[in-house]
Amino acid sequence: MSLFAPLPNFTLHHNDKCLELSRPHIMGILNVTPDSFSDGGCYGTVAAAVARCEQMIAEGATIIDIGGESTRPNATPVGTEEEMRRVVPVVKAIRDKVGDDIWLSIDTSSPAVIQAAATAGADIWNDVRALKREGAAAMAAKLNLPVMLMHMRGEPDSMDGLDCYNNVVADVKAELQERIAVALAAGVSAEHLIIDPGFGFAKNYQQHAELLTHLDQFKTLGLPLMFGISRKRFLAQVLDNSAVPALCNQHKEARDPVGAAAALLAIQQGASIIRTHNVAMTAQSIALWTQLSEYNQSNRV
Repeated sequence: MSLFAPLPNFTLHHNDKCLELSRPHIMGILNVTPDSFSDGGCYGTVAAAVARCEQMIAEGATIIDIGGESTRPNATPVGTEEEMRRVVPVVKAIRDKVGDDIWLSIDTSSPAVIQAAATAGADIWNDVRALKREGAAAMAAKLNLPVMLMHMRGEPDSMDGLDCYNNVVADVKAELQERIAVALAAGVSAEHLIIDPGFGFAKNYQQHAELLTHLDQFKTLGLPLMFGISRKRFLAQVLDNSAVPALCNQHKEARDPVGAAAALLAIQQGASIIRTHNVAMTAQSIALWTQLSEYNQSNRV
């Protein structure tokens, strides 16, 4: 495998915008929750959320992923009305402040929340449950917007006990294929689907290592690939296993360098969208990969 193989030539369309996925894109994480595992409570006001959005855009994000319900292990479920109260005003305020060019993704599994957010100006549905909730697939077809289908087993309070696979890569692919089939049967356009192997959800250290080593196998599904590992437990385990005491037991933000390295491994294997808390660091890594890729192509004999 070449270090600089071109990314698959996918394109997303919505709200008169076009997102060319033949180059890497950064999805900046904007949690408007009090209890997210890394930044819960930091952006709970509309003003703080908009300011953080502007910062991430300045650092290189082309997509902002807004979440109103934490899906960390054992997270407390949030009611639909409360989730809408957190998310919809932020979408409206971002549109008012930064305009229509930025792509806004909504991290939700609720059909009602995505409908309200889409009315307010959202472009992408990022669903960790891959349209499993009642009415979700029909809503995705109705709204006719891009949908990210993530692999997860169970719910946040049960997923850690469901990491039993015969072959994690083959099993995750097969389970994603089932969700793709459900979406297509409901009328969702294939051109609107994006897949996410679900790092941090119902997978242990060894399974994460296997997935990250063989992400290129997901190309056979024929859809754009989103990669999201930012600040997750696997990265902490990598640092703890390094045998360098200074790297162990760090704050979650200290996982960002190894997360940026993982992002490059994912891009090398075909991932077009990198979901991250640290946009600036990820943008620096992608700048290196992009420039070396262009150099490699222009100087090929």
